[in-house]
Amino acid sequence: MTDFETAFGRPSDGVWSAPGRVNLIGEHTDYNDGFVLPLALDRRTWVAAARTTEPGWTTVRSDREDQPVRFAASTVAPGQVAGWACYVAGVVWAFREAGLPVADTDLFIHGDVPVGAGLSSSASLECAVAVALAGLAEIPVEKTPFARIARRAENEFVGAPTGGMDQMAAMHGAPDRLVFLDTRTEAVELIPFDLATHDLALLVLDTRAPHQLVDGQYGERRHDCAEAAALLDVPSLRDATLDAVGALDDRRLRARARHVVTENARVLEVVDRLRGGRDPREIGPLLTASHESMRDDFAITVPHVDVAQETALAAGAHGARMTGGGFGGCVIALVEVADVDAVTRAVEAAYADRGWEPPVAFTAVASAGAGR
Repeated sequence: MTDFETAFGRPSDGVWSAPGRVNLIGEHTDYNDGFVLPLALDRRTWVAAARTTEPGWTTVRSDREDQPVRFAASTVAPGQVAGWACYVAGVVWAFREAGLPVADTDLFIHGDVPVGAGLSSSASLECAVAVALAGLAEIPVEKTPFARIARRAENEFVGAPTGGMDQMAAMHGAPDRLVFLDTRTEAVELIPFDLATHDLALLVLDTRAPHQLVDGQYGERRHDCAEAAALLDVPSLRDATLDAVGALDDRRLRARARHVVTENARVLEVVDRLRGGRDPREIGPLLTASHESMRDDFAITVPHVDVAQETALAAGAHGARMTGGGFGGCVIALVEVADVDAVTRAVEAAYADRGWEPPVAFTAVASAGAGR
């Protein structure tokens, strides 16, 4: 990476990367001990790294930022680094907390995962930094433990109360495979998802409605789920039944819990169909039902998202849903390859009619996880 040489005046010791992710289905189930089904994107974050020539300082530069950020690997702690670099500092801190060797390092970061689109640019960065630190220290990369380290950085250093799906997808991703994750046991199964052989594509529509997890809404949904589980006297909503949820007196909690229970069932149904080699077109209605549940029961969609989803369906998509934590971000649509342009144009036209900026569209291909 020549940017590293320009920034630091010498070659890097290596380049490591990790993907963003699209969640095919299974939203807000991860912190409820449930099931998720993401794929690793073919858009990534790259980290060129080398041992520092200035002992006592880790220096982080990015092609997206003008100024470097510096901190000491041996002492950095939550609250000391803010902004984009806190994800990097958080991984360094989490490495140290895990008892792994971590020395001061020079890092240069480049990425093409859209920021703020719900495609987990943060986990992509965290996992890329984690495998880079491991590479420099000559530590073998263990996928699930490293995903835990990256998640701890996000939860405890950055302060975002996310589940572990994003980091597990970034570490376990594989070409033409979905990452089926049981978040309670951390068991992973790779599920076939080679859409090209079926003349299908997964169209991603970045609605450009800002997506921000470190705000009150995500935390409120998580609190609602915990409260519902407590009222139902179950360890988590993964253990709840639809009948029991229906008996909850609180209307809001009943709706929140119903989304989680039905979403888990949809994930398992999608896995069952794809594992059995059935036509992926069959999962389209399940994707659409997931969106309706997020809109009506979990109340996390916004107009930009709903318009994109509804327009994609009207233009011929087999199924469409919002993906990510909600309140903005992306919509995914399962479409015929031949219909990608038509569906994209239809959504662009719907946005133009409303005076909105056009969405950014691309197709997602399941790709490899983090590595050198």
